[in-house]
Amino acid sequence: MAELFGELPDHPTPAVTARGAPRLREAERRQSELRAITLDELIDRDHLARLVWDMVGRFDLRPLLDAIAAREGTPGHPQTDPRILVSLWLYATLDGVGSGRELELLCKQHAAYRWLCGGVSLNHHTLSDFRTDHAAWLDAELVRGISGLLAAGTIDLASVAQDGLRVRASAGKSSFRRKPRLEDFVRIARERVAQLKAEVAADPAASRSRREAAQARAAAERLQRVEAALAAMPQAEVRRKASKGDPKQARVSTTDVEARVMKMPDGGFRPAFNVQYCAETRLGLVVAVGVSNAGADQSELAPMHARVVQAYGQPVPHWLADGGYVSQPGIETLDQSGSEAYLPAGELLKDCDSPAVQAWRARMDTEAGQAVYRWRARTIEWVNAQVRNAGLYGVNVRGLHKTGAVALWHALAHNVSRLIRLGIPWPAPA
Repeated sequence: MAELFGELPDHPTPAVTARGAPRLREAERRQSELRAITLDELIDRDHLARLVWDMVGRFDLRPLLDAIAAREGTPGHPQTDPRILVSLWLYATLDGVGSGRELELLCKQHAAYRWLCGGVSLNHHTLSDFRTDHAAWLDAELVRGISGLLAAGTIDLASVAQDGLRVRASAGKSSFRRKPRLEDFVRIARERVAQLKAEVAADPAASRSRREAAQARAAAERLQRVEAALAAMPQAEVRRKASKGDPKQARVSTTDVEARVMKMPDGGFRPAFNVQYCAETRLGLVVAVGVSNAGADQSELAPMHARVVQAYGQPVPHWLADGGYVSQPGIETLDQSGSEAYLPAGELLKDCDSPAVQAWRARMDTEAGQAVYRWRARTIEWVNAQVRNAGLYGVNVRGLHKTGAVALWHALAHNVSRLIRLGIPWPAPA
């Protein structure tokens, strides 16, 4: 080697130096990008949002369209297509979204919601109002869809299961007041409204101030709420007396006059509403929805049964419910209409000599009766779990009417989701 290359110099060992900074791929957000993409490319072809949109396309939206005042050839700002609003709320309900403000944000940021909007801008006022203003249409569309499936033989009403959910009301415990306190609130609110009116009369320019207008509006709304609470006090006293309590201890909420304190599933007592769902047992589709402020389910058996029979014009041979619905009047009402009650017997109404009650107890002692009753848990308990998973633990609206609208959105969303999974289309309008 020495003859071939000569004397090679010795290479010194490199000195150990301190470690340098790591080499990284860093974010550069000022770099321009040119993208050509349509809203239709934001989501996959089999995305749930597309399936909901297609299903809503088979809804009867004519009542919503007929209510729009803006028409071609006449003045007026164009209104949002009801199909967009219905699709948004159905998809949002399945996604566990129950706030107009949250939905407004999603319509700006989330790909699926942006696709449903299709470039139409929406604010939370429009979204919130649409959610609660169309309870009658929601109920009619639910009945129309179920009626179409009945006519096609997809489902039947041979057995219907009923159950209730306690849903937290948008009212605090501290909003419940007794009669003397409500009378004080009414007096104070009236004095405040009179004071603001006097200020406007003395200085008309004050009414043009936003602050003054907001104060006057808030005072008027406060007066309206406390007057409504005071007007509901006689009914509260009757209920208190019926439950063997002191009528003077009756209380009504100044926030939501229709809310009642109920025992919740966790054993606590909070302001709530009683949401009733009825579902057929073949596919588990909700066929009727009801909302009340009754703390017990016993009084809800006959009204919901009558609602189903009246809506679909046919009897229900088997009516399934849990032990909380057992009452002599309810069982007798079902028997008179040709429906057999399937409710757990045990020691309930053991000494009652009513023929309808005796027939019910004898029915539940048979294996055939128990086999029919087992469909209750498989159907309505599953429906309850679905709407709970979708966020129906409480409502951010007030009153029976608006709470009923929210309950109907959940029922319709459940049915749409179920039919999508089974590949069954929603019945088209005639």
